[in-house]
Amino acid sequence: MTGVLERAGERWRLSFTRHLRHPPDRVWRAIIEAQHRDTWFPQRIVGEWRVGAPLSFVSNDGDFEGEVLAFEPPHLVEFRWGTDIIRLEVSAAASGSVLRLFDTFGEQGKAARDAAGWHVCLDALERTLDGQPAGGNGWPAVHAEYVRLFGPEAATIGPPVRAD
Repeated sequence: MTGVLERAGERWRLSFTRHLRHPPDRVWRAIIEAQHRDTWFPQRIVGEWRVGAPLSFVSNDGDFEGEVLAFEPPHLVEFRWGTDIIRLEVSAAASGSVLRLFDTFGEQGKAARDAAGWHVCLDALERTLDGQPAGGNGWPAVHAEYVRLFGPEAATIGPPVRAD
C-alpha cells in the first residue's frame, strides 16, 4: 500500500497499487463520478471526461487548471493537474480489483508531501468504497514515514499554505 518513488526521465514518479475488494465498475465510478470522487480526491474537478477537454481543480487551498490526456472507460484516465500528470488504472482481480495511481512531477522536494497526500486520499477512497465515512487526516504521521523512506531531499517542499 505504500507509494514508490522513482525517476521518470527528467521528472519523478510516485506510484501506488491498491488491491480493493470491489468490482472494477464500482471503483471506476468512484474515480469518475463527482458524487463519489469528491469524498476522496483533494480538489473538486470541473470539466468533461474527454481527451483534450480542459479541467479545473477547485479547493480552499487554491485552484489549478488541467486537461484530460487519456480516457479509456472503464479502466484508464490520465490528466494534467497543474504541472503534475495523474494516471489512474483499474483492472479486475480475483477478489475485486486493482487500482494503480501514478503521479509524475518535476520537483523531487515535494515527493514526500505528495506521497503522503495520495496515501491518505487512497485510504479515504477505500473507506468510501467500503461504505464508511472517508475519515480524518492521518497526513502528518504518513508524511513522516515518507520522509524516512524517500530521504530529506524528497521533503524540501512542505504542505501547501491554506488560502482561507
